[in-house]
Amino acid sequence: MVLDSKDRALLKMLQHDAKQTNKQLSLQLDLSVTAVYERIKKLEREGVITSYVTLLDKEKVQKGFTVFCHIKLVQHAQDYLTKFEKEVTSLDEVLECFHVSGDYDYLLKVAVKDIKQFRSFMVNKLTTIKHIGSTQSSFSISEVKNTTALHL
Repeated sequence: MVLDSKDRALLKMLQHDAKQTNKQLSLQLDLSVTAVYERIKKLEREGVITSYVTLLDKEKVQKGFTVFCHIKLVQHAQDYLTKFEKEVTSLDEVLECFHVSGDYDYLLKVAVKDIKQFRSFMVNKLTTIKHIGSTQSSFSISEVKNTTALHL
């Protein structure tokens, strides 16, 4: 799908604040409310817009301790990858999981309350997954940039 300048502007606005009304968006885009509605529906149908979410303040919900875990599996067999991916996606503490190149196989972004809760997560959940050969964890000192918005 080719996005025109109005689509890109609309997506930028929705990424900034998805609760804006079609009327508010129409005024900013110089389009009719119906045209904005139709564009949004088309973007949803085409899979450009995949969902609408509410972003939470991690500190206020006691999930402000961010940890990045590098995971190395014992083997790269398809069966091991599939089983690991299935199990890790069921862990609530894991916000993101990427299969990566380099020295490790996976990179996880984990959100917990504190170091004590992270230790419990590691001991009782993560390291119980079969086929993990090694892990290395890095703790976030400060969040310099965190956005969900894609620049179009």
